[in-house]
Amino acid sequence: MKLKKGDRVVVISGKDKGKTGVIKEVLHKENKIIVEDVNVRTFHVKPSQKDQEGGIFKREAAIDASNVMYDIGSKKEQKTTKIGYKYVDVRGKKVKKRIAKKTGDEI
Repeated sequence: MKLKKGDRVVVISGKDKGKTGVIKEVLHKENKIIVEDVNVRTFHVKPSQKDQEGGIFKREAAIDASNVMYDIGSKKEQKTTKIGYKYVDVRGKKVKKRIAKKTGDEI
């Protein structure tokens, strides 16, 4: 998976289409990600010895990684791109770097 924690992404399909957020967690085995303020679900928690109060809580649920694209635009303007790789020579060693396919800039 080419997406990493901390990347800003745009949701391209689903009920939250068009929303922008930062990746909080990447679930590699399931090919899913958790994005801040996207796909918010309500959870009902029963009181237990650990959590005396219980209650109704909201938190983000995972969405499929194929439903988002990397965002290279500003916060006002959404500009998406695919992510590619490029080998760069650093002090005689080849280092693999992520690049934005549209612009060719390093991420």
